[in-house]
Formats: sequence, structure tokens, C-alpha cells
Amino acid sequence: MTLEEKVGQMTQVTLQVVSKTRGAWGQKHEIDLEKLRAAIVKYHVGSILNVYDMALTLDEWQALITQIQDIATKETNLGIPVIYGIDAIHGANYVMEATLFPQSIALAATRNPALVKKSAEITAYEIRAAGIPWNFNPVLGVGRNQLWPRLWETFGEDPYLVSMMGEAYIQGIEGSPNSIGDMDKTAACMKHFIGYTVPLSGKDRTPAWIPERMLRDYFLPPFRKAVEAGVHTVMVNSGEINGIPVHGDHYLLTEVLKNELGFQGFVVSDWADVNNLYTRDKVSASPEAAVKLAVMAGIDMSMVPYDFSFYDILVKLVQDGEVPVARIDDAVSRILRVKFALNLFEKPYPNRKMAAKVGSQESARTSLQAAREALTLLKNENGFLPLKKGLSILVTGPNANLRSVLNGGWTYTWQGNEEAVYPKEKKTILEALQDKIGPGNVVYVAGSEHEQAVNIKAAADAAKRVDVAVVCIGEAPYCETPGNIHDLTLPQAQSDLVAAIQKTGTPVVLVLVEGRPRIITPLVDDAQAILLAYLPGPEGGRAIADVLYGDYNPSGKLPYTYPRYPNDLTNYDHKPIEMDDPGRRNPLWEFGHGLSYTTFVYDDLTIDLKEMSLDKSLNISVNVVNSGDRAGKVVVELYLSDLVRSISPPNKQLKRFTGVPLKPGESKTIQFTLDQTDLSFHNRANEFVAEPGEFKITIGNLTETFTLVAGKE
Repeated sequence: MTLEEKVGQMTQVTLQVVSKTRGAWGQKHEIDLEKLRAAIVKYHVGSILNVYDMALTLDEWQALITQIQDIATKETNLGIPVIYGIDAIHGANYVMEATLFPQSIALAATRNPALVKKSAEITAYEIRAAGIPWNFNPVLGVGRNQLWPRLWETFGEDPYLVSMMGEAYIQGIEGSPNSIGDMDKTAACMKHFIGYTVPLSGKDRTPAWIPERMLRDYFLPPFRKAVEAGVHTVMVNSGEINGIPVHGDHYLLTEVLKNELGFQGFVVSDWADVNNLYTRDKVSASPEAAVKLAVMAGIDMSMVPYDFSFYDILVKLVQDGEVPVARIDDAVSRILRVKFALNLFEKPYPNRKMAAKVGSQESARTSLQAAREALTLLKNENGFLPLKKGLSILVTGPNANLRSVLNGGWTYTWQGNEEAVYPKEKKTILEALQDKIGPGNVVYVAGSEHEQAVNIKAAADAAKRVDVAVVCIGEAPYCETPGNIHDLTLPQAQSDLVAAIQKTGTPVVLVLVEGRPRIITPLVDDAQAILLAYLPGPEGGRAIADVLYGDYNPSGKLPYTYPRYPNDLTNYDHKPIEMDDPGRRNPLWEFGHGLSYTTFVYDDLTIDLKEMSLDKSLNISVNVVNSGDRAGKVVVELYLSDLVRSISPPNKQLKRFTGVPLKPGESKTIQFTLDQTDLSFHNRANEFVAEPGEFKITIGNLTETFTLVAGKE
């Protein structure tokens, strides 16, 4: 390969660069073949990504990918196919006919890795059917700041939960074992390495301050697990940690990711972030210095994305001896290995026979089941839910009759806010409730928009004439930086709507449709029931109706701590000092909270060792009984507490979980095993160790203690 051909492989541009017209509602996207030819033949571009604003149909994708690969494989000297990348965040969300799923934060609430894996398998099939072999997902950042606008793209605030769900997702996307050359699999992209999810301000792409110990104990484990799972690509954190932009951090990208973790795939930048080292971050004095810094730090492919500046600059840097050819060869070898693994050289084109299964009813049923399992019942005073179908209801609130709010960002468009493009056959909450109990039993009044009152008095008057008011509140769609807010408090218009209806004395059920936990504290006491839907996807309306009326028994568990106050953004695995009066933490609901329409009782918690040495494993068993009168699924969670250690210990940490369906009166014994790794942390010397001492296991309301003794390792 020539130098130019090598650097071209490291260059990625967005679809807009090679387009004639943008996609929009009522306007078809068109490719510009001359621009496309220039990108691939002249600049040897190895990758293209994204849509030009709007999702394409499956036919359009197949035609587009065919045009791209025709030029790449037939009009270039080497015939290297292009690797096309897409953000398929909750299903193939840029393929119009595809199956969409709940967003990741909702999937985390299911505590069901098998369901996550199944959703990923469907996603892989449907984007590969479009001819796209590379998915920029999963997000493996641990979402520990509830204000952050990308919280809903994460699997929550706990490292173990994120690790398990992320591993399942990668196995679904890539196969288990990894078989990305199969035509129903794609390459996954773990992101954003590393620390992106905890900006100090809570605003997207703002600085994070993370000590090395915290980085390793909280944020590295999901990425380590993903590398062990064989993930093929990684995208880099757009922000900075401790003053160092991660795109220019050799320690994190090369020493930790590639050398320590043993990552063998390739590293792609995030959007424009190589040049941002110069324009935004001010750690490089010129675009040339930015490219050199990023490439030498470990970036293998630059998401440029709007021009060929990276290509021009890097070619010259190598020619001038500023960047060694060996670094270029390493990057290109990594990229080509993934292209070979994807079988792109043998099969660069879409398989048109796959189209028949895209958006199938079977896949939609998987999405519906995921939405049902995600729904989390936060409050149910005196068993108010499920509702009886003979009652009259008022449905109101800004999220009652929109499809976009059920899905959020990354849905047909980047922000997900183009209501007109959403398939009409997918039900809003209002439509699903009308279907459930008949339109004659449902009164609808908008009440308010997200930020502005519309007809609150009319909604309150209507509430006086019905048996129950179902108030659907929360957030409008958003994604990334446009989702930044200054305050988690629910907008005043929505609070006023709920308060006005509560004053009528009509029982109120709150349905929260939101990407992050908005503060609703003044409204909680006077609500009879509160159901958290997160962003449940296109089947969310049906799922909500099923749960409200008892056709499905909720089992979702909070994947984050739900705060009581705007500035009380703590996590469940808090330190002992955070419980000291007068500053005692007091969230509305704790991580792991979630009610059911039945009751479960735990008993007979046993462990096989009261003293455990480092070379042993600890076996735990517990019995759980459905003591109620409804079938239901219980999520059994095991928490571990290290009672004394050299680094102040978290109150508790999630170490195992499993979901168990039980009929009324049925019981089951659940078994877990812990080993040395589960007891370990990074000590004052940043060594990963398990220190001898007393530990406590908590499952439900039961506890058991054991002692770790010094011994064999």
C-alpha cells in the first residue's frame, strides 16, 4: 500500500460530504457520485458514516451501500471495501422499516441480559440487511451524574450492571463467539472510552475529574469486560479527564486500552474531536499538531468528518518524519483486520434476501416484551394499581399523545423530534389506553406542553368528571449537547398541571416518560401511583397500558438513584461519610427499587464458608417465595459490603442479579458464587487487591457475614 492509501484507510467522512441533497421529511436524500468517487478514489477514504439528517428506507440503504462498494472495490487499485458505520442505538434507528427497542437505560431496568442480547441480535441483522457492518454502540460509560443528557444511552450507575448488559449486547451484535463475518452480525463499537459519563457540571462534553483509583474501580470494568468479550472497535470520549482531552491521551488509549487490556481492534475518534484538540481544547497550537497528538496517542481512524483535512495533514506529517510509518502501519493493520473479520472483501454488498425479516412482527414482540420488563413501578399506594377496566379515566400531559417521546434521540433523526416520521401504527399512550378500555371510557385533554401551559383548567375540570387521572409527564426528545439543562426539576408547566388535578381529589397516576430522573418531589405524596417508563421505544404505549391494567405485572428495577432534590445527586454505593447527619442522603427512590403487583418473601440465606481464603470461592443460596396472589417476576440482587478497608468502602455494591418468574405460592432457591475479584478494589498504591476482613452479603431484607482471611492467592 502507498502512504496515501494507508492514510485514506484511517480517514472517515460523513455522508453529507458525498451527498447532493440532504434527507428530510418530504425530500429524498441523493448521493453525488462524483463527490463519492473523489472521496474513495482520490482520497482513498476507508470509512463513511451517518445519515444526512434523516433515516433512509431499506431499499435506499441497499442502493447507497452498493454504489459505495462498487467504486471502492472496482475503481481503486487495491479494491478495499469501505466500512460504513451507523449509530444503531436502540435498534436500527436509521432504517425506516426497522425494529426499534427501549433505550439502554430502560433495558438496564429489565435486569435481563438475555433480552438485551436478543435485541442486539435483531439490531445486527437489520443494519446488516441494509448493508451496514458497523454499529457505534454500546455505550459502556457508567452513568453516575443524573443531570447528564446522555444518561439514557447508558446502562445505569453501577459498574457491574453496565458490564453485564454491555457484554450481552456485544454478544448479540457480534455473536458468541464473535462471528462478525456472518451476514447477520456486525462489529460493535464500545464507547466512549473512558470517563465521558461523569462531567462535573452535568453538561455534555464538559470536563471530568476522575482519580486513577476511581477510574479503575468504577469506569474501566465495563470496557475490560467488553475487550474480554472480543469487541472489535472502540470510540473515544469527546471530553477531557483531569485536564487532558482523551483524544490526546497516550496513557489511556495506548498504555491502558491497547497494552494493558490487550484490545486488538481499532480506535475511532468521535465527531471532529481530532481537530477539536486545536479548535476547542487548546492543547495543540495548529491542526497539524492536533493530528500528530491524536495519532501518536493511539487514534487509528479519525471521524473528521466534513472534509479531508486529516488525510492531507497526516500524509505530510509522515513525509516530514513527524509521525513514524510504523504507527501508520499499526493503525491500518487494525482497520484491515476488522474489515477482513467482517468478510467485507468477500461480501461487500447488502444481501437483498434479508429484507423480508426486517421489522418483523416477531421482532416487534421482543421490543414489546423489553418495554414491559423495563417499566418500573415506583409507588402504588394501598394497591391502587392495577386499574379496573370499567373506570373512566382522564389522560393528560405533554407525553400522552406523542410517539417521539417514547423513543427519544437517535430515532429517525439525531434529536428524534420529527414527530411526522414516526409510524402511525405504533400507539401513543393515549391510543393504547383507548384500545385497552375503549375510547368511550377515555377523556383526553392536553393540559400542558413540556415547557408551557396549554389548558390546565380544562384538564382539571375534566378530572372532576372521571374516576382516575393518568398524567403523562417527563421530557421531550433530545440527544447529546442539545439536551443540556440547568436544573433537573420538572418544568413548572407540568408541575402546575399535576398539582391542579391533584387538588380536585380525583386519584392521580403519574406516568414518567423521561431519559433521566426529573425532580417530582412536590407531586409524590398526593399521587396514588407512579410508573416510570424511561424511554420505552415504539411499543411503550402498549406496554404502559398493559401494566396500568394488570395485563402485565411490572418487574423493572431502577438502574440509577432517583434524586429528591436538584443538588442531591448521589449514587447508591455511597461512602460512610455521606450518611453523617445533618447531610444524610435521602433520595426519592434507591437504585434497585421497583414494586410488583404481588409480594415476594426471602428466607434461608446461607453461605458455605464463614471464613474464606483468597484461593476459594464463596457459594451463596437464598430462597424466594411468591407470597401474593398474582404471577410475577422477581429480580434477585446480591449486594456485597466490605465493612473495613484501607480505602473507605462503599455502603454496598451490586455483585450478582437474576430474574425469576414465580407463580403464586411458588418458591425457588437461587444460587450465586463470589470469588476474589468480587472482593477486590484498588488500594492506596492503585494495586488491585482483596484485603482480609469482614464482609456482609445482602439479598432483600436478609444479611449474612463472612471473613476473608489471609492465605493462598
